[in-house]
Amino acid sequence: MGWLWAIIVGFVLGLLAKAILPGKQHMPLWLTTVLGIIGGVVGNSLAAGFGIAETRGIDWGRHALQIAAALVLVFLGDMAYKAVKGKKQVT
Repeated sequence: MGWLWAIIVGFVLGLLAKAILPGKQHMPLWLTTVLGIIGGVVGNSLAAGFGIAETRGIDWGRHALQIAAALVLVFLGDMAYKAVKGKKQVT
């Protein structure tokens, strides 16, 4: 059951990251979900390193770190996806 939650949370984190980032991201939904899952894992690891992984109530710090990690990964993943697909980024 843990893998199902990882997919659901990764999907939500990936979509939140795409919504927060400016402009249009060109990568497919499956890649967004995978990067969201990785962002969730990285955010949990950072929270454990900072000692805020398990707190009473809602773990706002852990969630903020998960979203921040997903933002970075979706941004970098979109750049890599565009480079592989040959789409030039307009500045």
